Amino acid sequence: MSINPLLERNTLPPFDTLKAEHVEDAISELLEHNQQEIERLIEATRDDTRWDNFAAPLEALGDRLSQAWSPVSHLNSTMNSPKLREAYQACLAKLSAYSTWVGQNSDLAAAYQRLADSDEFARLDEAQQKAITNSLRDFRLAGVDLPQDKKQRYGEIQARLSELSNTFSNHVLDATQAWHKDVGEEALAGVPESGLEALKANAEAKGLEGYRITLDFPSFFPVLSYADNRELREEVYTAFVTRASEKGPNAGEFDNGPVIEEILALRQELAALIGFDDYASLSLATKMADSPAQVIAFLDDLATRAVPQAREEFNELAAYATESLGIDDLQPWDVGYASEKLRESRYAINQEQLRPYFPAPQAIDGLFEVVNRLYGITFKQREVPVWHEDVSYYEVIENDTPIAGFYLDLYAREGKRGGAWMDECRVRRRREDGSLQLPVAYLTCNFTRPVGDRPALLTHDEVVTLFHEFGHGLHHMLTRQEVAEVSGINGVAWDAVELPSQFMENFCYEREGLDLIARHVDTGERLPDDMLERLQAARNFQAAMTMVRQLEFSLFDFRLHHELDKPSASDVQALLDEVRSKVAVVPAVEFNRFQNGFSHIFAGGYAAGYYSYKWAEVLSADAFSAFEESAVFDTATGQRFRDEVLARGGSRDAAELFRAFRGRDPQVDALLRHSGIGAQAA
Repeated sequence: MSINPLLERNTLPPFDTLKAEHVEDAISELLEHNQQEIERLIEATRDDTRWDNFAAPLEALGDRLSQAWSPVSHLNSTMNSPKLREAYQACLAKLSAYSTWVGQNSDLAAAYQRLADSDEFARLDEAQQKAITNSLRDFRLAGVDLPQDKKQRYGEIQARLSELSNTFSNHVLDATQAWHKDVGEEALAGVPESGLEALKANAEAKGLEGYRITLDFPSFFPVLSYADNRELREEVYTAFVTRASEKGPNAGEFDNGPVIEEILALRQELAALIGFDDYASLSLATKMADSPAQVIAFLDDLATRAVPQAREEFNELAAYATESLGIDDLQPWDVGYASEKLRESRYAINQEQLRPYFPAPQAIDGLFEVVNRLYGITFKQREVPVWHEDVSYYEVIENDTPIAGFYLDLYAREGKRGGAWMDECRVRRRREDGSLQLPVAYLTCNFTRPVGDRPALLTHDEVVTLFHEFGHGLHHMLTRQEVAEVSGINGVAWDAVELPSQFMENFCYEREGLDLIARHVDTGERLPDDMLERLQAARNFQAAMTMVRQLEFSLFDFRLHHELDKPSASDVQALLDEVRSKVAVVPAVEFNRFQNGFSHIFAGGYAAGYYSYKWAEVLSADAFSAFEESAVFDTATGQRFRDEVLARGGSRDAAELFRAFRGRDPQVDALLRHSGIGAQAA
């Protein structure tokens, strides 16, 4: 009888032997084993509850389950298939029931409380104490004190929300892959060579002549940004913004409208069950922000500063479109196209001119060198089992010793969820035998694939995305914590978790950073001074328009979870329309169903938390200003950022960590300055 690879103990996941049929059996066995062991630990430690005999064994149980589920969840996002999807779905209810059983186990909570009240607690280190206090908080948030009937309802809601989240994500993926358009080259006038190559490769992959447009970002973006054919832009735009809705070319087939209604109603019911006024208030129980009022005031303040400038930017764009492009009624499908034309007119630069300077191998090498200069670490590629031939694995080396590792999966493909993300494969922790488990990360992007023998040529925006996700990876990999609960990004307030990622983006605009990242694919020359000056000048092009777009998403998300109890799809649309009337400057079309593809809040971890991007951007801009005050690669400042922010994980509150690094509370001035937005409220 063959051994299930998910039940074996492996340093890295067994991607070479893992199959869909292994998943449900392994997860079921591990869940049953964990429940039995937890019950045994509770009984065995009733009279003597210590870290070593109670908390540490519990952590080991959780880690073993995580090591089995992590590769399954990752494959579901990167190599989605009917069999894997079925196996993944089959496990969600079991995992949700287990999580609820743990969270509502009053005997388990009592054991943690005994440990917190014991004489040993004062002797534990900072990370162990924080892990215990976090666990006690999480028991309360899981409804451990509820009467039995309400506990049961809590579990039912959590199980259903898990199922609905997966359904939402599947609908978006299926809708994205359901649409395509095959065209000849004449329809693609204006699209640069790199875009044409990608569209041609799409067609060739299906055994077709010509060019295939899909709704994957590397495919539709060049069309919306460069295609002279306005009707084609409108068709592609319409297909994209109506994904998974009752509108558009696949109307009703993958409609997320009813899914959204049920998710929102259940979230509000869940919050009420455990004593919160609304889901937004529940969300903030684990974040830096103190109250919904504080979050809304923060977003409104940024809107007050940014909206007037954003209106000026849009009016300027509309005037340019009329005068130079003959577009009298600027529509959403024209905005990207007209913006690229205006950017090129004003700064004589566009993303396509920059591509030759960012061959993917050079960008990766440059990223590694930037990190080396900041933190003194190096990287070594290793051959390990991977899930696709595009994937590479690297060790992170310090003083000739591996301290972490990561998988790098850069390119878009069929069956891969869109977007870019970092996720945890292994967490740094001290095992019960005293050995150290090293952290391992998944780093995933959806860049344009290489064509032929030439390397993939990245846009500058893609390079920024690469640095962003690697910042998350560094937060996970450079932790010095040895308790899983607060190691890496674990235990970090969600509205601070974007600090290390957004911080890394800054190096993509500095000469010192670009000299390491950018080398021409043919000549090897660095980015010329005049091109750098134009890139830096263009950095804040339409910065206020970009900011109000993010404020639109943030206000919509937060108010949706703060104000509406059981909203219908039309209520959701009405709220989005109201938010847009206050902060948006690009006119919205009636058929836009952005919310039906808003995976961050309906299938990710950002529900009532999308504001975190702007909140953390204040932190990241202020953090980078410390380097501006010294030097971009000042080693002392880099070491201090590593020691006080990256290394500490969730062992202290994020506000304390920021103050320890910066010497004061965060200030918004650096964000406004970096964004080119006036610091005074209008």
